[in-house]
Amino acid sequence: MVDGVRVTYHVHGTGPVCIAHSGGPGVHWPYLRMPYLEDRLTMVYIEPVGTGSSDLLPGGDYSMEVYASYVAKLAQHLGESKVFLLGHSHGGFVALQTALDFPELLNGVIVYDSMAYNGPELGAQAFANVEKYVASRPEGDALATQVLDAWNASPEGHDEQVDVLARLLPVYFKDFEAIDPQLTEWKTLLDMTVDPARQNDQWDIRPRLGEIAVPTLVIVGVADFICPVNSAQELADGIPGAELVVLKESGHFGHVEEPGIFRDIVLKFVATH
Repeated sequence: MVDGVRVTYHVHGTGPVCIAHSGGPGVHWPYLRMPYLEDRLTMVYIEPVGTGSSDLLPGGDYSMEVYASYVAKLAQHLGESKVFLLGHSHGGFVALQTALDFPELLNGVIVYDSMAYNGPELGAQAFANVEKYVASRPEGDALATQVLDAWNASPEGHDEQVDVLARLLPVYFKDFEAIDPQLTEWKTLLDMTVDPARQNDQWDIRPRLGEIAVPTLVIVGVADFICPVNSAQELADGIPGAELVVLKESGHFGHVEEPGIFRDIVLKFVATH
């Protein structure tokens, strides 16, 4: 319990501590599990507030600052002087905010398929990339129709939102048709918590990127439609000393699409810092 709020986390592996923060917001942590890192790192997978078995927040205030405060409290609870923090997608927003607010707790941050802002601009860029995906497919293609219909849907409640996420998966991968046969078990891990009280959170730290003094690794898939390469490059250009790695055969889930390369990149960064 943190200030009366239940925050659940899962510990796997051995070695330097790395907290992993899932995306969404609200997507449950198991999709992000990386067993191939656990033989070298103690991976602490947080269930962010408002997600899974962690508590919903009264009033629906899930600002990045609030998320970052819970990461900081978990780091302190673990009793480590400093930890690494890996944030995927929306979790990358949280990692960046934590680097701004609590740099003293971090050995380094791994900002994975993420960007420096959240709001309508993100949605507009993502939709432009959905249109490119649809245009790249054959006329009348079933996957293109599925993705476009899902993007334009207005889901209400848990079941509809999970269904939309599942139907959008083709655009989340560089080559969905090739990898789909390997995703049977992984797709069963996809779930999310929907808090009707969640407030919309407009967030933009682009003017503050130069303030980040924590060692930073930026990872992005070359075909990521929602947090694309140009947004990752913006992070790398703005954060002093940041390292950018582009995964050549990935979309938004490089830890699934290129696990060996992903593992090597992360372990090299941890060994360096």
